[in-house]
Amino acid sequence: MNRRNLVQSAALALAAGATFLIAANAQGTGATGQKHHKIVVQVSDNDPVKWNLALNNAKNLQDDVGAANVDVEIVAYGPGIDMLKLDAPVSNRVGDAARGGVKVLACQNTMRGQKLTKEDMSPAVGYVPSGAAEIMIKQGEGWAYLRP
Repeated sequence: MNRRNLVQSAALALAAGATFLIAANAQGTGATGQKHHKIVVQVSDNDPVKWNLALNNAKNLQDDVGAANVDVEIVAYGPGIDMLKLDAPVSNRVGDAARGGVKVLACQNTMRGQKLTKEDMSPAVGYVPSGAAEIMIKQGEGWAYLRP
């Protein structure tokens, strides 16, 4: 094999390897072959029962597939934002979920509409400009969607 053919063969082998890595990464498969899951959970109800269900779902997902193998975001907007306040009936569980790696996000559009500030909210809460947009963006990125 001459030098030119050797260089072309090496280039093709590198391209094939890169294609495999890109395809594996697009599917969320890490170096160990374990699939990495991503799920966004919508909570737009001011209902402790729904919130407890969402928090149970998040914990069960982490337990079932391994917390290191799943990204979980719970996005609250509309009436659901009330359960993220400091004095909400589920505020302790929201804190536990956040410490366990679940992102709990409040919609700032809703907060403005209800005249809420970050001081009104649980310290475990993160923020997004728009809850509905966050869910749409995550779905567009291939995240699974759950509404308990």
